[in-house]
Amino acid sequence: MAAERSTADILNAAVQVRQAARSAARGATGVDAVLAALSEVAEYDHASLARWDPVRERHTTLAGCYPADATAYIENRLHRDPVFAVLRDPNRGGLWLGEVPWHLLAASPGFREVLRPLGIEGGVAQCLFAADGRYVGMLNLSTRRPRPAPDAARAAVTLLTEALAAAVALPHADEPSGRGAARPRRPGGLSPRELEVLAHLTTGRTNREIAERLYVTPRTVGTHIEHILAKLDLPNRAAAAARAVAWGITPSD
Repeated sequence: MAAERSTADILNAAVQVRQAARSAARGATGVDAVLAALSEVAEYDHASLARWDPVRERHTTLAGCYPADATAYIENRLHRDPVFAVLRDPNRGGLWLGEVPWHLLAASPGFREVLRPLGIEGGVAQCLFAADGRYVGMLNLSTRRPRPAPDAARAAVTLLTEALAAAVALPHADEPSGRGAARPRRPGGLSPRELEVLAHLTTGRTNREIAERLYVTPRTVGTHIEHILAKLDLPNRAAAAARAVAWGITPSD
């Protein structure tokens, strides 16, 4: 049996994870190095770091060691799982398997069809959000036997989420692709996130419905709409929707 890790060991390992994540964010190393470093913070049998693709509305695994069927579930179905509705709250930390209410597990196809057949009994799932509130991806760690995570490990996983988000995030849509590259023009001077919200206004969706699709809060959507109306000098969301249609802007779905 491996010796129990001290808090100092876990914190030192977390520093290594952060350095690996920063290197991956710069493109200097791969995301697989981040997962390898994470194994020293929280033990796992299976793990993955996945990027959210808002255009295709699916996850893409950047590094992982789950079996193929589990990876396919993470990529194509996890974002529709009832448990994901709890996970995607940007105000909560990771969701540890042992703390998920039984009724929620019973309603989860991911638990019934993927985790249970693998013999998974512990682990954590953590949604990752960029500094501007965008949902950018997800961390999943699973163990085949109960391994109570030390408090230091649980805290470290939560504190590392910003670095992990930077490692998996797509380059921001309005960033130049290289030195000296021209910055692409955006209609009305709207930010990429405001353009996404504007596109969804063409469908007549409520703020809550838009928030569910962009994995932000309804209040955040309302703020974006206020900024859209101010930038475009429009009186209401109906006028904004009409402007989006005129520009040929529609949501990806």
